[in-house]
Amino acid sequence: MKLKHFEHQDAYRFLLTFENGEIRDVDLLNLVGQHVAEDLLHTARIDPEWGCLEFLNGSVDVEPRTLYRYANAIEN
Repeated sequence: MKLKHFEHQDAYRFLLTFENGEIRDVDLLNLVGQHVAEDLLHTARIDPEWGCLEFLNGSVDVEPRTLYRYANAIEN
């Protein structure tokens, strides 16, 4: 399930929109916190081909399937 759009809200909280139209408000601290410092979250972007959420010019990425499962598996 590819990521279609995101909004960085605050700290590690993101509003994610997936290609099926589902929208999830997710705290990504446990998923990317060890790899992306809070002051570098502004580097987030979507890889247009793969639909991954990337940080730091692609040095850190979260595959769409992982992101979708994470967003749906936990109460944020």
